[in-house]
Amino acid sequence: MGRGDCHPLLKGGRRETKYSHGFSSSHIQTLTSICEVLLPPTPLINNNYTPHENNHPQNDVVQAFYKASASQYPVPDEVAELVMKRGFFEARILVIAIVRILSTRVGTLLICGSSGVSKKWPFLKKFSEIPLENREIVVQKWFKNWLLTPVRLAFVFLKFLVLLVFFTQVGEDSSNPAWKAMDYKVDVIGEKSPEEKRKERPLDKGIIETRLETDSSLSAALAGKGLKPTLNPASRDTYTVKCDAVIVGSGCGGGVAAAVLAAAGLKVIVLEKGDYFTAGDYSALEGPSLDCLYESGGILSTLDGKTMVLAGSTVGGGSAVNWSACFKTPDHVINEWAHGQNLPLFSGPEYLDAMDKVCDRIGVTVGCTKEGFQNQILRQGCENLGLKADPVPRNSSESHYCGSCCYGCIRGDKKGTDTTWLVDAVNSDAVIISGAKAVRFVINQNNKNQRKKKKCHGVIAKFTNEDIKITLQIEARVTISACGALLTPPLLINSGLRNRNIGRNLHLHPVLMAWGYFPERDIVEGKAYEGGIITSVHKVVEQDKVRAIIESPILGPGSFAALLPFESGIELKNRIIKYSRTCHLFSMIKDTGSGSVLSEGRIDYKLDSSDKENMKIGLVRALRILIAAGAVEVGTHQSDGQRVKCGEGMEEFLKGVVAPEGPKSMVEKWSTYCSAHQMGSCRMGVDERCGAVDTWGESWEAEGLFVCDASVLPGAVGVNPMITIQATAYCISKKIAEKLK
Repeated sequence: MGRGDCHPLLKGGRRETKYSHGFSSSHIQTLTSICEVLLPPTPLINNNYTPHENNHPQNDVVQAFYKASASQYPVPDEVAELVMKRGFFEARILVIAIVRILSTRVGTLLICGSSGVSKKWPFLKKFSEIPLENREIVVQKWFKNWLLTPVRLAFVFLKFLVLLVFFTQVGEDSSNPAWKAMDYKVDVIGEKSPEEKRKERPLDKGIIETRLETDSSLSAALAGKGLKPTLNPASRDTYTVKCDAVIVGSGCGGGVAAAVLAAAGLKVIVLEKGDYFTAGDYSALEGPSLDCLYESGGILSTLDGKTMVLAGSTVGGGSAVNWSACFKTPDHVINEWAHGQNLPLFSGPEYLDAMDKVCDRIGVTVGCTKEGFQNQILRQGCENLGLKADPVPRNSSESHYCGSCCYGCIRGDKKGTDTTWLVDAVNSDAVIISGAKAVRFVINQNNKNQRKKKKCHGVIAKFTNEDIKITLQIEARVTISACGALLTPPLLINSGLRNRNIGRNLHLHPVLMAWGYFPERDIVEGKAYEGGIITSVHKVVEQDKVRAIIESPILGPGSFAALLPFESGIELKNRIIKYSRTCHLFSMIKDTGSGSVLSEGRIDYKLDSSDKENMKIGLVRALRILIAAGAVEVGTHQSDGQRVKCGEGMEEFLKGVVAPEGPKSMVEKWSTYCSAHQMGSCRMGVDERCGAVDTWGESWEAEGLFVCDASVLPGAVGVNPMITIQATAYCISKKIAEKLK
């Protein structure tokens, strides 16, 4: 598919609307000077570019890249827009404060010290007036400063945004000049016929895409799908619709629940705040895909800036953008939940049967006919060390060779809920309403003599389309929250529920990455962004216990650059042009530490001491694998640019590898963690002291309100959790269907 055929929202290009960030011209000038520091024009140093390395493009392309700078329009304005649109409150305040301070001479003196002093009147300089090389020294110092960490946090946030924007921005031709220097090409397939595209929209029968509607057309759209909207006579701005079951969220939990309940003959409505895209819509472009398919546009972190969090936000949820790994729940985890926590859902054969049914429905395969660059390195390094690398089951064909599934599978091979369970649901007359964001559940006092004092009667939703002012109220016999471990807790809290477990016990499966550079193609063919994202896994086992698992990530050009430590502009560019032959492996742990998410977008999280030790063990193992596979240089994302040329002294280097603190901690050397799995924030329990919901997912406080997503899991799974989430949702929704008979 050519990118000209993709959905307009996923195509990218210059913005068609004016900037609304509110930065003054002087503030933009200051922000521009910061952008220039973080990605400056630099000379091409000959010993950093060797033309015989066949993974590099032509010399003139590389020369142009070294001359380019993030100060170029529209990067500063786009960064300012993202700060105001995506940053949480404290991040916005920090950045605005730093920019305003550096826009003044006295403020620059306070932040920059002697670098802000001039021998000429008026003797003090604004930040933008300081020579570039001196500005770089100032920023380098702030990245190391451990006393005033809020200032460091502001620069860390800006560094991430500046590099993400620069390397994901595209012109009208959907390309970026820097990609040639990085030896990067966007994944494309051949154009499809109109008939093929029609077949790729299997939800059209039952979906209402509210981004295409208005206040005047919404009623007809609802009626056209068999619903009967009535206008609230009191407010005149609310439509009321009735059904048997309303589900908030369409991902691994909501999609399965919708299919099971609809198959049981119940009238089901699914609300999804994201939009509906199909294989024919996807562009494989990192920037617009992150913006449209991920929570907070892919720019979401814990409050301390330590962990970057990825969560899907589209029809199909995380299943539409995840990396296809389909591990069944490990036996020891099932045993822990069934017997250690006395949860009947996991204690019988029904759960094992549910996992089999899930794997069958989403087409899980075990083999892989051709592995990509990073997975080949993982497997080869393990073999050279005498370690085991296992194949990873995937919900795709064995020949699925797609490195862009994180931006939606353009080949339509991956089987997320949007092409499986939700299709089953609409074929059983369920209705999906996209672009509808739940505001709160309708919870009232229950009838007397009922075991629960409150009862849920449905949900109230608003629309992301600003042309629709109408509010939607859905009245239902059963209401299910399935909007994920980050959004279900705030929704329950906003609805008046007070169980102390709601929003707590959040597990993230945190990740630290190691990298290795492989310039020669006689070791392993390919490029880092090609092939199936996760097709091999290595389990780090010590004393019969899995301490971590090693897998490979996918990093587009923007994510790759944004996660790099900032040592200097020239070092950053030297690393970036090695992108296509830099292999990343990550250490992922089953975290025993936990966090909380009590309001939307505000995630608090901490590792415990055993997590840090397991993470370090996994990170060292990942580095050993890269070394054994033939890397010429390896390193981590630690802020000081921790790396070493492979050869002598490796053991000494590995002894210095740790699981560092984050940028807010009072340490000089820090790192950025990542998470793509969130779970446990509304965990089930045997009583309301142990869990936010009961052993079958129903709220302890409100009758008829269930949770059916990753938040209901009792703890961390330790492996990619898609099968666990879907099997749990299958069991819960089967129980709900029995209850409603």
